[in-house]
This record gives sequence, C-alpha cells and structure tokens, in this order.
Amino acid sequence: MLNLGFVENYQEWKMILYPAAKINIGLYVTNKRTDGYHDICSLFFPLKLSDILEFIPDQGGMLNSDHLDISGFDIPGDRSENLIIKACNELRKTSDLPFFKIHLHKIIPLGAGLGGGSSDGAGILNGIQHFARPLPSFNTVREIALSLGSDCPFFLHPVSSLAYGRGENLKQMELNLKGYWISIFYPGIHVSTSEAYKKVKIAQPSLPLEHSLRMPVENWREIIHNTFEPLVFNLHPEIADIKKGLYNAGAVFASMSGSGSSVFGIFKEKKNWTGSLGKAHVWTEQV
Repeated sequence: MLNLGFVENYQEWKMILYPAAKINIGLYVTNKRTDGYHDICSLFFPLKLSDILEFIPDQGGMLNSDHLDISGFDIPGDRSENLIIKACNELRKTSDLPFFKIHLHKIIPLGAGLGGGSSDGAGILNGIQHFARPLPSFNTVREIALSLGSDCPFFLHPVSSLAYGRGENLKQMELNLKGYWISIFYPGIHVSTSEAYKKVKIAQPSLPLEHSLRMPVENWREIIHNTFEPLVFNLHPEIADIKKGLYNAGAVFASMSGSGSSVFGIFKEKKNWTGSLGKAHVWTEQV
C-alpha cells in the first residue's frame, strides 16, 4: 500500500509501505546458464503476509547516508548489504535523491522461500522513486530491481504471474483460488538460496506449468512439484514432515516454497493450528 499525494512540506512526512511475501506454486530449475544463473519455471503468487516499511525523506540535509533500523525477525550482517540500502544507493546513481530515515519491521523471515528480502528492496524502490529528480523511467527502476535479485521485478507489481528466465520474465496468470485458505509454516530453519541452487538437479515439468495450473486444484498434487524438495527434505526431514502433516490435515495441495524452508498448504476451509506441526511459525489467510 502506497499513499502518495502532494505535500508542500514533507520534511517530517512518513510513508508506510507493506512489502508482501510470495509463494511458489510449482518450481522447476530448468537450465544452468553460462552467466552463472539458472533458468526457472514457476508461478509467483503474492500473499497478504507482509513486512512493514516506514521511511522519512531528509529534506533538511541532516543525514549524510540512509539510516536503517530493523525490528521483528533479526537480519544478521552489515546494514549496508541490506537490499533496502542497496536499492537507495542504486537509484541515487541515476537521479538526485534525498537520504532517508528507514524503519523495517520484519515479519517475513529470511531464508524461508517467501521472497521477503526482494520484496523489501522492490518496496523501497516503489516508494523513493517519487522523490528522485528527474523521475526515473519504469525501465530504469526495473533494471535496478533486477540487479538486486532475480525475483525483485515481480515485487514491483506483485500479481499472480508465471515466471521464466531468472524469474524476471513474467506473464500474469490468475488462479481460481477464490475462497481457499492458505496456511504457511516456517520451521525456523534458514536455507541458503545460493547453496541450494548449486546442488539442485535440473528438471523439466512433465506438463507445461501453465497447463497444469489450469487444472482443478485437487489435481495439482500429482503434477506440480518443487524440484528443491528432494534436496532440502534430505537435509532437513522436519520440513518434509510439515508437508506430510499438511496433507494429513486435509490440504488439497501442499508444497515447499522457493528453496525453503517454508511449506504452505491450500485448504478449502480455515484450519486451527494450535499445537499442530511442531513449533513452526504459522500464518493463515484467505485468498
């Protein structure tokens, strides 16, 4: 959510954004490229689950760099390596841009396969571009997003989309999930995306993913897969147990998202997960 309007003096004006998470419905690593990246085939589906990102532009010249505070889930490492700060720095290379005081309340965990870092980077780009002079073109913003992460362009306008190439080639596709409930389980295990891609096996879907997704949801279990699951389940059997538990609880479809470690289930009715499936963090929302 981005609320922009004309403000004569926005020195103390706060903007609040809600960068959303996503799940992968089907994920196939189809090719290892010569540039070191991989080609994928997946459906990126946005969730209501989101971080909270607040920023204030410095119009008084009090700051000499962007300042980022973080609450909620911990993000280890140097703040200068955070995609939010990188996004500000990259846009500043193309336009005059004030520095910002930024507060991120982290609700989407990192290393969970939910795209939380990429969503934050795209979210700040969506917000701060309106303060840049000259205003950057859509292509400039998109190129900066892609430099931050392969799925960042999706989060500039997160609607249900088939993703190809590195994940930047997007084709909007609506799914007939109206009224279904999605439960997302995060077991507190960090899975390194880069390490997972080094070890994953190349695989092609048995049917074109777009074709499979047009079938009834009840059919997806047999025909839609995430090719990271065998690798990650072997390293972390407790993640496999969550997927099994979701099916036992009546999910019409369940899968790990991204390279893990989150697992989601799609249900026809809302579930009460109190005391269920270990100590995982759980979010449930209706489509």
